[in-house]
Amino acid sequence: ESSHHLPAPKDVRVYSYNFHSSLRWSPVEVNRGLVLYTVHFKTGAFSQWDEMNCTRISQTECSFPWSLKERRWTVVLRVRAELGPVTSDWVETDPFVAERNTTIGPPQVKNVIENSDSLLISVSPPFGSEAGEFLQYHVSYWENATHATVKETKTSSTLFKIGNLKESTLYCFRIQAELRTHSYHQLLGLQSALQCHRTTIS
Repeated sequence: ESSHHLPAPKDVRVYSYNFHSSLRWSPVEVNRGLVLYTVHFKTGAFSQWDEMNCTRISQTECSFPWSLKERRWTVVLRVRAELGPVTSDWVETDPFVAERNTTIGPPQVKNVIENSDSLLISVSPPFGSEAGEFLQYHVSYWENATHATVKETKTSSTLFKIGNLKESTLYCFRIQAELRTHSYHQLLGLQSALQCHRTTIS
């Protein structure tokens, strides 16, 4: 490596889960001294770079500040390595929009009540939705038998019923949340872990 230049950080990308977002990158390896990193951001509305709360930090991750909590904003970030007066080139991310690019985790299944012909399921949402946002739940369920047909239902309620089931029969289900926004954008989340419950005898 030259004495006037550092290698730039690699693997620079935004990680975002349920709207908790951070920039991460691989450490820059040098054979002397401690490499520090500085992160800047700019939004789609302004072309000027601003400092984040990550100037000359030693860790390779920078969480988004509260000022970037708007889920509709387009954000571009950049990071560079620094060692004393020597710096690397800046590495820019692709534009990031939280409501399009975050990963939505599965809803949490809180309770299942078994009846003879139905399962009553209560879930908690993966995150709190904001004005203009709408969460819908996709429920896939099937009888735990060979060649069972997977059925699907959609609901916007956190308490819902899977009906028309056979009594004393084991049924399995998975649920995933879908975020719909005022811009008519749809984002489908990760599926919940498989759960199986047996209906009761009437």
